[in-house]
Amino acid sequence: MLRHKLLVTAAIAAAISFQAPAFAQEDKVVAKVGTLEITQSELDLAVQNLDPQLAQLPDEQKKVAALSGAIDVKLLASGALAEGVDKTDDFKKRMAYIGDRELHNAFFRKHVVEATTDEEVKARYDKEIAALPKQEEVKAAHILVKTEDEAKAVIAELDGGKDFAAIAKEKSQDSNKDDGGDLGWFGPGRMVPEFEEAALGLEKGAYTKTPVKTQFGFHVIKLEDKRDAPPPAFEQVQDQVKQLVMRDKYVAILEKAKADQKIEITDEALKKGYEEVGKMQDGAADAAAPAAAPAAPAAKP
Repeated sequence: MLRHKLLVTAAIAAAISFQAPAFAQEDKVVAKVGTLEITQSELDLAVQNLDPQLAQLPDEQKKVAALSGAIDVKLLASGALAEGVDKTDDFKKRMAYIGDRELHNAFFRKHVVEATTDEEVKARYDKEIAALPKQEEVKAAHILVKTEDEAKAVIAELDGGKDFAAIAKEKSQDSNKDDGGDLGWFGPGRMVPEFEEAALGLEKGAYTKTPVKTQFGFHVIKLEDKRDAPPPAFEQVQDQVKQLVMRDKYVAILEKAKADQKIEITDEALKKGYEEVGKMQDGAADAAAPAAAPAAPAAKP
């Protein structure tokens, strides 16, 4: 999708991942580094901001790793204070930027994350499902053999009235032979092209009258049934739908803020780039339909 959507997704992910700890009334001191203290709330923040690899550790080990990192921070922070780093313009600018970012995150949590209800998510799911185009899928079985002559012999046996599943169990080279060659339900994009074209072109109950060649060998395919593909269950895509609802809330908040505040970009190159991104945002269709089932790779039938 567009750069804007990537930025929005990043903002959502950052704001969700940063959950403020539940501060106790008494924020106890868990360690001291000289005159500097490390409180329980600071340790909780350190745990939440661990490197992703360390975040996989058991809880007690995570706390130890976070405390070790917090002590290192305090040690060098003490040296920086002694040198007056906190008084420099560069440090003050960095702290101002970090402060703005944390205010952004706090505002986001309040007006987007915490403001998104289960009812809104379910309503968005229902809307997306209703907008999905109908897609047919089929239930098929196949018999896979090595040569075209073997496939023609199978077709001759079927023409003579022999049971498809029985032939599959006897002659198919595929691993599903014991299931009578059953492939279950599938739709467009799930099988290799030659197989898919032949299977989707059959009528219910019919089988291919000529061998179907793919890179796996020669197939004889029988179409068992057809139906409209069922949509994914709400529980399956709930998190994706929630992301969409939150993204829309976030975009609406930003649009209102931009309408209320005048934005001036003095650098002409940056101004042009910013305006181009804005045009792409305005003209982009929403292609993030979460209710669509994920496409499966081309599979061996």
